[in-house]
Amino acid sequence: MAEPFEKVKLTQHAWEQAAQDVEKQVQAEMAPLPLVFGRDAEMEFVRGDPGPFGLLCFGMTTCMLMFITTAWSEKAFLPTVFCYALFYGGFGQFVAGVLELIKGNTFGGTAFASYGAFWMGWFLLEYLTVTHPTAYHTAHTGKTLWCGLWAVLTFGFFIVTLRKNGCLMTIFSTLVITFALLAGGMWDERCERAAGYLGFFCGSSAIYAAFAFLYKAELGVSLPGSPGPGHTVVLTRDPPSVATATEGDQVV
Repeated sequence: MAEPFEKVKLTQHAWEQAAQDVEKQVQAEMAPLPLVFGRDAEMEFVRGDPGPFGLLCFGMTTCMLMFITTAWSEKAFLPTVFCYALFYGGFGQFVAGVLELIKGNTFGGTAFASYGAFWMGWFLLEYLTVTHPTAYHTAHTGKTLWCGLWAVLTFGFFIVTLRKNGCLMTIFSTLVITFALLAGGMWDERCERAAGYLGFFCGSSAIYAAFAFLYKAELGVSLPGSPGPGHTVVLTRDPPSVATATEGDQVV
């Protein structure tokens, strides 16, 4: 008579064990996902890195303008610069900044959005100056202070790049000097010409940095000055005392 009861106990034990296994599996599947830049990896709105695009917008437009500043190109090339300053260097770079902010990259978003707005403002200013020369006279003192103000802003960004990588340090350091020379160029043509050469180097550095970050992400190739391996920030949902992170220095 005891044998049927033994079978019932074994069957009940098997069901309990199966229920525990199912519960563990459900808990494992419902475990919280890791946070990437403070957001769920599966819910990340921006999957790609807008950094290379933003750097290309800045670098290409800067080099195009410096073709005129260095006198490598005639003044008739200015309308072409206007178009690219508005859409590529301006709007495109501003969009890259917004995407960086969405990803949680405060530095990259602030820098790209600032210089994107700068290029759109520059386009409107120069367009009005060229099309309505009598209504918008060149304010030498005002433009000098304007360039100086942007030099100060850029120097503030440069301080942040000291904790990042060589590519970004080169871009922002040369951009500070370029703005300073442009300020002096309002009074001395030689100073303006020097700003053109250094600005072209700054733009070229941004283009180089864009491909350095792009090759690193797509090909695994590290060019000189690009971030080292493992430079991505990954946070978990653990408390601050337990959470771990690896230092990230890409703009990105």
